[in-house]
Amino acid sequence: MRDRRRLTRTARTPTTPAFTRRTATLGLIVAIGALSIVAVRAQPNVIDLRLEKVADDLYLVTGGRASPTAGGVSGVTTVRVTARGVVIIDTKYPGFGAGILERVRSVTSKPVTMIINTHTHGDHTGSNGEFPRTVAFVAHENTKTNMSRMDQFKGEHAAFLPSRTFADRLSLLDGKDRIELYYFGRGHTNGDTVIVFPALRTVVMGDLFARKWAPLVDASNGGSAIAYPQTLAKAIAAIKDVDTVITGHSTTQTGSGRDVTFVRSNPVMKWTDLQEYQAFTREFVQAAQAARKAGKSVDEAAATLRLPDTYRSYDMANAKADVQRVYDELGAGGR
Repeated sequence: MRDRRRLTRTARTPTTPAFTRRTATLGLIVAIGALSIVAVRAQPNVIDLRLEKVADDLYLVTGGRASPTAGGVSGVTTVRVTARGVVIIDTKYPGFGAGILERVRSVTSKPVTMIINTHTHGDHTGSNGEFPRTVAFVAHENTKTNMSRMDQFKGEHAAFLPSRTFADRLSLLDGKDRIELYYFGRGHTNGDTVIVFPALRTVVMGDLFARKWAPLVDASNGGSAIAYPQTLAKAIAAIKDVDTVITGHSTTQTGSGRDVTFVRSNPVMKWTDLQEYQAFTREFVQAAQAARKAGKSVDEAAATLRLPDTYRSYDMANAKADVQRVYDELGAGGR
């Protein structure tokens, strides 16, 4: 009896050049898609608190939205670690004190000994009251006056108002830790403090240079559109040996409500960026003044504003309001 053998046919994958190319292409598409998903997941949300190193013993805490679903994003918090303790510049909206301290403790065990407020607004002073009462608060004298009118500094919370103020200039600490505070005049408010770390060749501008945009001028707190470029010019003329400029904000907002979006705005810039911004504010004011002289209304002036192409990437959301401020300060009140 003959052996019956079962014959089995082995399936083979086609190996034609066309099939190989299709397989390789499909694999590449899948790989790119996976990498894209990972990249999106890894990208930090600009509204979340984030510690960023600028130099040895100098950090920023960026992010901090007023609430998870509403409001803007807090100003930049600067952290300077010194031999005597930690100096913090600006404390964001209320509710971020613990978050700031957590990030400070990730780089040093030294206590926070001093807080400097660049100006009065709540996105820069809001968490003052969440720090120990042993902390010394410092600001310009006009900023203390402005802050004292805010509800968050009434009653027992007045303890978190600046305990030390200055008029034109103030030196703090010494040696490589020395900090120089300056007041050059009205701009964003009437109490904008400019802070210099000479040993680090760095200046902190607060919202006097929030980012590259048509500036927010707060007339209710003494700000001035016409004085703005003059104040920046004084700062540039007086401050020497600085390379790094820390701005007041790290995000740019577009839209509102459910349509609001926030994108990253680099809070660490160069001295040349500050010089460019001063030129922008000067040319903006000159253009508004020329429009008024030509008899244009505020709406007409804002719609026909022509500035050099150098500023094409600037956020102009405040342009109309700034033109209105120029007109108001000149006594025109629009038309």
